[in-house]
Amino acid sequence: MNLSCIIVEDLQVAANYLRKCCERSGSVEVKGHFINVHDALSFLNENSVDLIFLDVEMPGANGFELLDQIAFSPKVILTTSKKDYAYNAFQYNVSDYLMKPFTYQRFLESLQKIQPSNETISTNNGSDHIYIKADGKLIRLNNDSILYIESMGDYVKFVTHDNKKYITHNTIKNLEEKVNKQDFLKVHRSYIVNLHKIDDMRENMLFIKGNEIPVSKANKADVFKRLNII
Repeated sequence: MNLSCIIVEDLQVAANYLRKCCERSGSVEVKGHFINVHDALSFLNENSVDLIFLDVEMPGANGFELLDQIAFSPKVILTTSKKDYAYNAFQYNVSDYLMKPFTYQRFLESLQKIQPSNETISTNNGSDHIYIKADGKLIRLNNDSILYIESMGDYVKFVTHDNKKYITHNTIKNLEEKVNKQDFLKVHRSYIVNLHKIDDMRENMLFIKGNEIPVSKANKADVFKRLNII
């Protein structure tokens, strides 16, 4: 399966090397190269991609600020010459952390980590339930029982009203297309919530049965619209 990507990198030699790796792999199509967050964000506001190769330190805003502002959840592979950003990478659920300079083989290993999985099954996104594969079995979860869904890197966690947690191999991006959009809304690149379970909202935080769910700037307008906040 071919993946679409963009490269966000201010060093031309590093961007050229990444592009060659993508072309050599035969499985990644480069849709654009951007040397700063502003230009990348302008592109992503009008286009979606499966993957972002993202440098952290660039002129102006850094790479993590780009992730704060995009309204969808592509896979992200950080490309940096420093180890200092490992904790932030974990917080942002990036798929991999490529230390410059890296080999083509290491590049291929990164691609293997982002191959799409499909361990969540739903007949259509108008359904009142969803099936997930967890703990070695197929489990039916009624929409009304789900409080929210949280990204955990290459896995997601379903949290239910009885405080049960189910972890399955999947992505927020994939689930966004499968869940019933009448009931669920992505409010952050790492969270999908059940709109009927929201107790209240304060600033950029939703509260669901004692759980605090962040709302990103990019998704806040959609949250207001769906909650009929004026």
